[in-house]
Amino acid sequence: MGAVNGTARVDRLYGKKVAVLGFARQGKALARWLPTVGARVLVSDSRSPEQLASEMAAFPDVEFVLGGHPESLLTGVDVLCLSGGVPLDLPIVQAAIRQRIPLTNDAQMFIERSPAPVVGITGSAGKTTTTTLTGEIFKRAGRTTWVGGNIGDVLLDVLPQIEPAHTVVMELSSFQLELMTSSPHTAAVLNLTPNHLDRHETMDNYIRAKAQIVLHQKPDDVAVLGLDDEGSRGLADGVPGGLAWFSAHTMVPDGAFLAGQRLLVAGRASANGDTRVVCDRDTVPLRGDHNILNALAACAICGVNGVEPEVMAATIRDFKAVPHRLEVVRVVNGVTYINDSIATAPERVVAALHSFTEPVVLLAGGKDKKLPWEEMMRLARSCCRHIVAFGAAGDLVADVAQKVGAEAGWVTRVETLEQAVAAAAAHAQAGDVVLLSPGGTSYDAYVDFAARGEHFRALVMQL
Repeated sequence: MGAVNGTARVDRLYGKKVAVLGFARQGKALARWLPTVGARVLVSDSRSPEQLASEMAAFPDVEFVLGGHPESLLTGVDVLCLSGGVPLDLPIVQAAIRQRIPLTNDAQMFIERSPAPVVGITGSAGKTTTTTLTGEIFKRAGRTTWVGGNIGDVLLDVLPQIEPAHTVVMELSSFQLELMTSSPHTAAVLNLTPNHLDRHETMDNYIRAKAQIVLHQKPDDVAVLGLDDEGSRGLADGVPGGLAWFSAHTMVPDGAFLAGQRLLVAGRASANGDTRVVCDRDTVPLRGDHNILNALAACAICGVNGVEPEVMAATIRDFKAVPHRLEVVRVVNGVTYINDSIATAPERVVAALHSFTEPVVLLAGGKDKKLPWEEMMRLARSCCRHIVAFGAAGDLVADVAQKVGAEAGWVTRVETLEQAVAAAAAHAQAGDVVLLSPGGTSYDAYVDFAARGEHFRALVMQL
């Protein structure tokens, strides 16, 4: 067993056998951390011993069951930890449920043990931008701030370094939240629109997973909800503690809102309880109305945690787009190439298209998540010069274009992103935007959306 620190013996996992399903980023963090609290660790992954030989060497205290997840691995197991990519309908997970073995994940374990207050942020779109901006505002306010969760660091890796006076900002996905039985001290739900229905199957299941971020809060905790979004707004009745809002259309008594061309905070989100100006809208450097909402959400979150508006304004003014989110890659022959690889749902493509007044050549495709494409395609007909459909969902994109009445030749069908960039360059004219905003996941060809975005960048740099 690995070295046990001085407080390990008080942890409820001391001496317990903990099985971890999946040996990627989250699974490895669990395999590093669990021995430090005295747990006996078993890792199960569908890959073979040969595929993981080099990675296993760094975990001499961990038992491995590889090549699948046999039900026998549950023998003697006290807790089963799921990595984010492991669905609840996996046979081994269902067997654990039947055997009444508790399920958990790295995010749940961290929230239960963090000595510092945790800010949790979720939503169907905008999580990473809002989480990153929120973290930067806290840092500018002089607070030692840890940012991670579904992005960046797996926070269990830095748990021993976190102190009560620090602040933790976590991005949380529906995959992480569906197992939650503890909620962050400040919990923000940006929006709830169809997403990940290939995993959750129904919108009700998806909303139920997201709602866990607020349902387990305590009376002195605060939820921050998006007033303009029906799904987020609908969670208000289940909030056990305080409630603040953000809105681009309505003045709110507690939270952040847009009035004319100014971002303001009010009530519990204002350091003195008054309504105060944060900044002018035109000082927000990010494109699109959706990013104004992201900035308002960050202001509401930081405001309810005592940050002054002047600090919010200075941070917003200096903030740069997070990679793969409407990221300007390069201008070639008067054509601007934009990387929005994070857009893994058609609804996110809609937000991206609304961010441009220039004609757009859109690269759409990837792997479908069983989401509706018609609204996006109708909008695309009004603002896109051309669509290049690529990847596993390419035929779907082309079929939907035809269904909404697109003329012949408006969609070019290719297989790979490399072919898509070449086709887009051929159709684009000076003054156009070539926009990678796929609407599907990357899993047909890439390990994640970031790898797809990096490849797009490289292809554009070669033009």
